[in-house]
Amino acid sequence: MKRAGARHLIVVAVAVLAAVAGFLVSRGTSDPAPAAHVDPAAGNAILALALPDSHGQLQALQQWRGRVLVVNFWATWCPPCLTEIPDFAAVSRGFADSPVQFVGLGIDKAESVRKFGAEHDVPYPLLIGTPQTLELTSALGNAVQALPYTIIFDRAGKIAHIKLGTLNRTELEGKIRALLGQ
Repeated sequence: MKRAGARHLIVVAVAVLAAVAGFLVSRGTSDPAPAAHVDPAAGNAILALALPDSHGQLQALQQWRGRVLVVNFWATWCPPCLTEIPDFAAVSRGFADSPVQFVGLGIDKAESVRKFGAEHDVPYPLLIGTPQTLELTSALGNAVQALPYTIIFDRAGKIAHIKLGTLNRTELEGKIRALLGQ
């Protein structure tokens, strides 16, 4: 009985988070905390993450230092997340020959993330996060820990952009090009 009750609470929490994310996205939510006013320690905590990928291999975000790093917090159960991932995949492919790296942090089960990545041909690493991983975004203005949530780091590892809600292809390409000086 305890297990069923815990599962029910998780389902309810997930539904609430998805509803909040959808509401915020529908309002055109943008940067929750302007990047210029973000505590560098909060960004360092994200860059210090080492999480398993969808195949169980531990991946450290530090390995992509020196590149523009697009870190997208998402989940397979989050409709706005699923809306933006095709654009992220296309932009990732477009910058394949540039010092740009996309990383998806799925707040989800490894099997769900692996299946989604294969079905949708996601060209960048999909790492497996937890609700505790998402909690790190609170220090960056995501107090309700809604999804999708994207952080773009410049090549020096400094947060350049933060976005709560979906990023479309044009907006994403523009932010990356500006950081590459294009």
